[in-house]
Amino acid sequence: MIVTVTPNPALDLTWHVASLVVGGTHRVDAGQVRAGGKGLNVARVAHAQGADVRAVTTSGGATGEELAAELASSGVPNVLVPVAAATRRSVALVDEALGDTTIMNERGVAPSATEWDALREAVAEALGAAAGGDLSMGASAVGRTPASGPTADASAPDPHPVADPSAPDPRPAERARVLVISGSLPPGTPDDALPSLIRLGLEAGATVIADTSGPALLAAAEAGASVLKPNEHELRDATGLDDPIDGARELVRRGARLVLLSLGADGMLAVSPAASGGLSVLHARLDRSLAGNPTGAGDAGVAACAVLMDAGIHEPAQILRRATAWSAAAVLMPLAGEIHPTWPDLEAALTLTSGAPSGEKPHPARETRARVAPHAESGLSPGERPASHPKEPR
Repeated sequence: MIVTVTPNPALDLTWHVASLVVGGTHRVDAGQVRAGGKGLNVARVAHAQGADVRAVTTSGGATGEELAAELASSGVPNVLVPVAAATRRSVALVDEALGDTTIMNERGVAPSATEWDALREAVAEALGAAAGGDLSMGASAVGRTPASGPTADASAPDPHPVADPSAPDPRPAERARVLVISGSLPPGTPDDALPSLIRLGLEAGATVIADTSGPALLAAAEAGASVLKPNEHELRDATGLDDPIDGARELVRRGARLVLLSLGADGMLAVSPAASGGLSVLHARLDRSLAGNPTGAGDAGVAACAVLMDAGIHEPAQILRRATAWSAAAVLMPLAGEIHPTWPDLEAALTLTSGAPSGEKPHPARETRARVAPHAESGLSPGERPASHPKEPR
């Protein structure tokens, strides 16, 4: 089973306008509303592909009620932890004439210490692990699906299973094998919040995948997250290193076992420790660019990694191929949290090579026509853009 955690969910609101005029008044059709956040996108993709998933996040206020209703209608099994603050909103304004999207994200409000404890307990229950007692949230835990399985053993399995792809997995099938922590953290989040969730997953014997940014990316590596999935910009910001290979090496040095690095139109890198003591660097890409909507492409890649690892597959080359194919397939869909059914054809068309592209460091992703407002690091799903407009993933 895969457990996803979205620490900072949002109610995504999207409006399409024929031509966006700054300072003007626009008459639009009814907007589209969706429960958003990177972890929820991961859960949607994995669930649609037949994986057993539990999505854990928070919900508060009137916007939280809307988020809960939409998530319930999606069919994705979920646990919503009630919080006092209203769930934030993310607004996308899609300019149909230019294919540009302007995004405005509310920052969110950090849950209280008590609410963080409740979120942690909900994650522990979903993992099938004991975390200091039973979680009792009653009807307020909307869509809750309790995890089953024995309590955590004091001697946890290897927290870095990616290092030994041939080893058998002794964990029972009903126990969560993968924990995905994805998306931004609300302002004021305690420094230990993310590491504590990672430790919880490792203690439960799960492989932990983290997709975050800034100092949290470094903290995730140091806490022992098995897989990290930044893009070039996030990696550069977190490490201060311009060369993405050097940046990935720094994450591995701090504890990551596999770094999946999104390169936009240039595909994806998989960087992991080599048996020789150095680094193994693999590069996957298509021989052509895809026109469409890149929002949620990275989340689809994370979902691919999670689904394979849940099936006991930890080999970096296999993970890289599937993650790159699903990311590309997400570009072909109008909404984040979905992938195109032709993903097997995309996977078959991939080129996989050793090292960075052309023997040089990967160059930054080509310019995209989708312009995102500052601080737009959340998992917004504006995706309802026409597929005829070329965009690049994040």
